Amino acid sequence: MTLPELLDVVSRAGLVIDGHLDLAYNAGVGRDLTLPLDELRSREGPGARDIATVTFGSLRAGRVAVCLGTLFAMPRTDTSPDGYTDADGAHAQALAQLNQYRRWQDAGHVRLLVPGAEVAAHLRAYARDPETTPLGVVLLMEGADPIRTPAELPSWVKQGVRVVGPSWRGTRYAGGTGVPGGLSAVGEELLDAMREHGVTLDASHLAEQSFWEAIERQPDVIASHSNARTRVPTDRHLTDDMLRAIGERGGVVGTVLYNGFLQAGWARGEARTLPQTVAAMLAHLADVAGWAHVGLGSDMDGGFGMREFPQGMDSAADLGRVADLVPADHRAGVRAGNWTRWLTRDRP
Repeated sequence: MTLPELLDVVSRAGLVIDGHLDLAYNAGVGRDLTLPLDELRSREGPGARDIATVTFGSLRAGRVAVCLGTLFAMPRTDTSPDGYTDADGAHAQALAQLNQYRRWQDAGHVRLLVPGAEVAAHLRAYARDPETTPLGVVLLMEGADPIRTPAELPSWVKQGVRVVGPSWRGTRYAGGTGVPGGLSAVGEELLDAMREHGVTLDASHLAEQSFWEAIERQPDVIASHSNARTRVPTDRHLTDDMLRAIGERGGVVGTVLYNGFLQAGWARGEARTLPQTVAAMLAHLADVAGWAHVGLGSDMDGGFGMREFPQGMDSAADLGRVADLVPADHRAGVRAGNWTRWLTRDRP
């Protein structure tokens, strides 16, 4: 099947691809994603700080066929006292999450995929049978501290990791959100190893200096879950020059749906943002990077809940509605086509 034929199949089936979900991390903090969403919400109670939005059932209801599923090790912070304090601790967290994905795969909830032919075959299968085909997961490491040395990268590749974001906050590899700076010496080694082994750079969370240094060493780049700094001025997001650079290199920018990343100044407890706010962010990303380089990177389970997402985005079942906010000619691309093109392209 040619790429145009595959894109037509994906579009006709109304499939969705999400560029960023923290599935295994959520399981690690006690969320059972195999439950129906209503039951999970009931168990967590009406007083839960974050009302659950993502389960395997809600993803299926939204026809989410593939996602980039993270290995995310949480460092120790004031709010996460059990987080890692060294590379061995980060490594252990990521391995535990990898094993969670494998258990889910054994139980038929997910299918771990390598970009390329495996993703293309999975999308065809999901389009034929969306009721029983499991969620396809391409592994993304968010924050590279679990890679204890760059020499370990091939072992992670062997286990399925094909995308790495060097930072979350700062790591020993690179500056990150709230921690400005460039690549460290070992960070330079890691980026060189990523290019050698065909591992894509995820620019989300990279400090600006680290971003420009990183794409010089590994120009195969995406932003799995980032918005435009022009609209929401924080170093968590990307400048127009950074967005443009990703588009020029053939990457995709996954739009984050958290209210505070869509509307400057929004704070928890305030009214949910309007769909028009999402539309404005998507339009800006497209004006800079091009519609062919804009997709979803919802981060819908990334420490937020239903109240922290725009009106009408109550769960993963609603993710496909985001595409309704863009011009008709680009809806299929934003819903899944642009990620499909990137995930199934020929790789070295």
